[in-house]
Amino acid sequence: MSVIKADVGGYVGHSSIHMDLYDAAREMLEISKQKGEIIDYHVTHCGDDLELIMTHQKGIENSEIHGLAWDTFVMCTNIAKKLKLYGAGQDLLKDSFSGTVKGMGPGFAEMEFEERRSEPVIIFMADKTSPGAWNLPLYKIFADPFNTAGLVIDPAMHEGFVFEVLDIRKNRKILLSTPEEIYDLLMFIGATGQFVLKNVHRKDGLQAAVASTQKLSLIAGKYVGKDDPVMIVRCQSGLPAVGEVLEPFAFPHLVEGWMRGSHNGPLMPVATREANPSRFDGPPRVIAAGFQIAEGRLIGARDLFDDPAFDEARKKANQVADYMRRHGPFEPHRLGLEEMEYTTMPLIMKRLEERFFVSEENVLVESKA
Repeated sequence: MSVIKADVGGYVGHSSIHMDLYDAAREMLEISKQKGEIIDYHVTHCGDDLELIMTHQKGIENSEIHGLAWDTFVMCTNIAKKLKLYGAGQDLLKDSFSGTVKGMGPGFAEMEFEERRSEPVIIFMADKTSPGAWNLPLYKIFADPFNTAGLVIDPAMHEGFVFEVLDIRKNRKILLSTPEEIYDLLMFIGATGQFVLKNVHRKDGLQAAVASTQKLSLIAGKYVGKDDPVMIVRCQSGLPAVGEVLEPFAFPHLVEGWMRGSHNGPLMPVATREANPSRFDGPPRVIAAGFQIAEGRLIGARDLFDDPAFDEARKKANQVADYMRRHGPFEPHRLGLEEMEYTTMPLIMKRLEERFFVSEENVLVESKA
């Protein structure tokens, strides 16, 4: 299963995508399906990101599958340019395809697995935020018994899970096992700007979840749009139930992103039709598309956040958005300086650099004694 996404042009501004992009992407993937290159596909969007969900038998990071996604994004970018959509092709950082979309701008999450007798899968897609947004939900899904009852009462889950943590600033990773290394895990993944979760496996090796970890600012060396991550989570039959996987999103936790990728805000779970962030270009949104997989066919999608049970989460998110917005340009609403390094703010600061002069206000003075 491959989930590959890109911002190929916003309608209007950064809020959504135009239907012409939908139609073009569906036509491209339908041709590929008829040729037998892929088994099935689903096209959707979250905010201004075009989301391609594909099943096939070619393995992960396959050049044909990634090439299909790249060609689809290029075609949609050309349409976006004709319509003068905002930021047309902003996630396509290279001029030509080089085998996979890794390091080229689009985000992706892929998982290879053998279908079980019943194979429920949830695809999470977010807009106006970064890969660290998945840290808290993944921890609660696979390590928190107050969220996931199966960790206590399901023999197949009782031994716990192994988390793959990426240090995206130093290009290294570590495997941590729960429950025995929960405190070590939390030490890292609480720093969502540097440490992000990539994979979760059951102790017997069965893969349970995978998330995109691409950071556009680190790839491009400057701010070119937020990363807008995606995630695949398998459910049931020795894995967390669908309801346990969705439960963490009933709490709209704070994530980085929002306006100009420079602010913290609540992650609001919404139906796909409401994944069109507009207030201060937000607040950040997340959608959940549920599928049953049958011989590779995508039976769905079920719009899992299109449920009044999440109304209180949306209400709370709006309240938190009000509170955070009152801070204006002050932290913690605005990101810390380390994260602002990749925005346009350093250009403004550089203009004022020569006006700084030495201050001895906090210089240590030795005692004469």
